Amino acid sequence: MKSTMVRRVSVSIALTTALAGVAACNSSDSGGSSGKGDKAGHKSATRVSPIAALRSAEKSTDGADSARIESTTTLGTLMSMKSGGVMAWGDGFTGDMTITYTGGTMADTMRQMGSDSMEARYLSDAYYAKMGDAYARQVGGKHWIRYGYDDLAKFGGGSGALLKDQMQNSSPNQSVKLLLASGDVKKVGEEMVRGKRTTHYAGTVDVGDLAARGSHLTTSQLSDMKKQFDQAGISTEDVDIWVDSEDLLVKAVSKAAMATGTMSSTTYYTDYGVKVSATAPPAGDTMDFKDILTKQGLTPGSGDTASGSGTASPS
Repeated sequence: MKSTMVRRVSVSIALTTALAGVAACNSSDSGGSSGKGDKAGHKSATRVSPIAALRSAEKSTDGADSARIESTTTLGTLMSMKSGGVMAWGDGFTGDMTITYTGGTMADTMRQMGSDSMEARYLSDAYYAKMGDAYARQVGGKHWIRYGYDDLAKFGGGSGALLKDQMQNSSPNQSVKLLLASGDVKKVGEEMVRGKRTTHYAGTVDVGDLAARGSHLTTSQLSDMKKQFDQAGISTEDVDIWVDSEDLLVKAVSKAAMATGTMSSTTYYTDYGVKVSATAPPAGDTMDFKDILTKQGLTPGSGDTASGSGTASPS
């Protein structure tokens, strides 16, 4: 029972990374956004060079502070999922999302636990996952698991540190930053996305090099992270984004080859400026990921918890 629980926790962390990818494929400072008032001044950006247009999109999207998110994500044979909710990034990363597992071994595991969906809450210091009644009965009656970002960094090695960095420095404009950092961006053309006229840009990035340039990680953390990317078979990522006439990100698609299959994510952004009020669940109904792993005798940076990076399937 205990080993099964640890595997389930590891899978849940893999989901955390996947969902982090919805909002930010890489973490970085926003680079001088000046707020919502900038949006109107960039309506002609789609008619200039791709780099200049992306810089305007980065600034405008960052200044919007919040948005409604709708996404689908696949991680090889491990899982496929869809998620929806709201996220804010104006003063740290917060949000409320509902995740539904649609395929892969993750969906099978969740069905065995009595549910194929969960609620996720993001606060400045931690991520919370509500695992459902069946899971709660197996772990003492508590429904929520708390994943402190400091603990994820400690137990997950370099990839855990990257996840912490992502979750505390995230916004949708990171997809734009991916293309700016790639050195390989091109304008594909004008396209309609859900009834809105947009400009489509695309490029290919080196995953390891991008994280090194854009993250706040130490040299040793980056080295550890790159080893885990190598183990997962990830080397490059293709990124496509669609930007509207107000220089706001409307859609983002990313794809990468993994040793266990293809990793892909498609995300739509709407309702910029929506109110977000995520709060921590009741303490009496919450268990801590750190305490669960400690009870199992797992140590920081061990291989058992490194699977939480999303770069390896849980056993």
